[in-house]
Amino acid sequence: MTRVTFVELSVYENTVPLVSGYLQAYASQDPAITDSCDFAFFSRGLREDPGTLLADLLSEDSDVYAFSCYIWNMGLVRQLLGELLARRPDAWFLLGGAQVIGHAEQYIPPGTRNVVVCNGEGEQPFYEFLHQVAVRDAPDLTEVSGISYRGPDGALVTTDKPPRMRVLDDVPSPFAAGLFDEGEYTFTVLETNRGCPFHCGFCFWGAATNSKVYKFEEERVRGDIRWIAEHGIVSVFIADANWGLSPRDVELSRHIVDCKEQFGFPTSLVIAAAKNRPERVAEITGILVRGGLVTSQPISLQTVNPEALRLIDRQNIRETTYTDLQRSLNAKNISSFIELIWPLPGDTLDTFRAGVARLCRMEADTLTIYPQLLLHNTALYDQREIFGIETERAPDPAAEADVVVATRWVSKEDCEQGTWFYYVVQSLYNARGAYWLARYLDRAGIQPYDAFFAAATRHWQRSDHELSRFVADSVSTADNYDLLNIGKAAHLVLHSHREQFDRLLAEFARTQPWWSDPAARLALDLDLVARPYIYRESVRPPGVPLSEARLLETGDTTLTIALPEKHAQLPARLGLLPDGTAASTAVRFTHPGQGKMPVPRHRTMEQNAGYCHVMIQRLRTLLPDCRPLDGAGTKGPGGSRAA
Repeated sequence: MTRVTFVELSVYENTVPLVSGYLQAYASQDPAITDSCDFAFFSRGLREDPGTLLADLLSEDSDVYAFSCYIWNMGLVRQLLGELLARRPDAWFLLGGAQVIGHAEQYIPPGTRNVVVCNGEGEQPFYEFLHQVAVRDAPDLTEVSGISYRGPDGALVTTDKPPRMRVLDDVPSPFAAGLFDEGEYTFTVLETNRGCPFHCGFCFWGAATNSKVYKFEEERVRGDIRWIAEHGIVSVFIADANWGLSPRDVELSRHIVDCKEQFGFPTSLVIAAAKNRPERVAEITGILVRGGLVTSQPISLQTVNPEALRLIDRQNIRETTYTDLQRSLNAKNISSFIELIWPLPGDTLDTFRAGVARLCRMEADTLTIYPQLLLHNTALYDQREIFGIETERAPDPAAEADVVVATRWVSKEDCEQGTWFYYVVQSLYNARGAYWLARYLDRAGIQPYDAFFAAATRHWQRSDHELSRFVADSVSTADNYDLLNIGKAAHLVLHSHREQFDRLLAEFARTQPWWSDPAARLALDLDLVARPYIYRESVRPPGVPLSEARLLETGDTTLTIALPEKHAQLPARLGLLPDGTAASTAVRFTHPGQGKMPVPRHRTMEQNAGYCHVMIQRLRTLLPDCRPLDGAGTKGPGGSRAA
């Protein structure tokens, strides 16, 4: 009997090994395989101790180890593979996944005959591989399609790829087959189709699937969703490149909500929304928000620079799609976050800053700005010399992430300035550190958003504030690769260094020419009291005295301020209060507590970074309720969230 262990090292703990399930379910349709093979799943978090992982893999005593390889785990896979090759030279090692496809020379050590790389969809090659090593007495790898290996002379041998699967249901559902029934899982990927009609240069999706979208049969998908709910899976990531591309996605979204109502699970859902279907995506988001599954909608813009869009082959995605979707979500008070990438080919530091300013004027909820990663098997990887792309390896030993630090359009210094810039945007715009001040200055024609954030960046770079040191370290080491740094910055600004951040902000403001404007000073006062709290805790007075407003009262969840009569209409003019709200010389801010985690007493910032990252992307649930008060302290005609 051939012992086969599937190895999935995931970002999240307790992840359903879906890829492994596909491989086993497909191969097991052949009785010769089921009679010859004994399968096991090894699904672990990639932050576990490597020594423990190695010991546990050795204890599996397997004849075949099949690794799923991605940018986030390839460093760890390399480490484990080296040790396993030394201790189990008689075993076979199969590497598959986005990181290794077409790059066998990098991943098959010289002189090894027992390491094989799969170069595409894995089900058919894996089945053929098992048939050779588990069923036949003398394996012949030339009979296996879509793989690379080293021949007797040490040279690389690559076989022809099989055609893509057009009938996805040829792969039985591993959920329905009961392959995951005995596991204890809290997170899973769900796949309802494969393929992407777009060819975005930075992305592996379209490059890997030649654009054509093939679907799993709808009843099969419904059954998988029901299994997920019945087995108490907490979180689901729908791996389709464009959820909402098909009309059936609306009904499948309703089915997910129905299953949650019946079984209580899943409790959270993440989707990659369809690029050119704003009406359908808005409908789906409404369904999922009402069902308590989604609290924020991602809007994947990547850049608003037409030249950059052309160079990454993304100009066929309409910008009006995003503006229409943003307006619809704002009208429904649904949180959203716009995704951008820095630096893409064609973007300069100036166009990047101007694009951010443009999105702020469109009243984007938050902007999530990712570093550009150079991924294998993408158009940008193939064009890296043409575009002058330079990279640095991220310091995470578990990963193999190459962070872009320069292009033909952006020097390394410009790239660092842009990275500093988006950390400032994260703190002043996303975390609402100076949201109302920046809006006032931009609308009044005093200082546009991009110039405001650039000025704040220069001040931060000269500061010795903890947040400034955190950003400087992140930029200098390419550690901005770690998306959880967004959560760490939010933790600093909204909790642990809140008062110190107030002082940093005030120091910056007092050095600016517009500080002589009383309305600007009042706008900063509004920011100091309206900035949300990311944990459930008692509100506290700002860390600096208010300049134009006067603090009247601090309660457990409320802050009440008096406004100068001359500028009493400013909160309504800026949108902090609804249009038409009568001028009031007092405003009460009530900060919500529901849906927040209590203040961490024994967990570190690093341990809570994931929580803070999620919360900053569902910002509307954190914002205080703002209500004008009359002279007697009673409620005025209306209130609103500090949007």
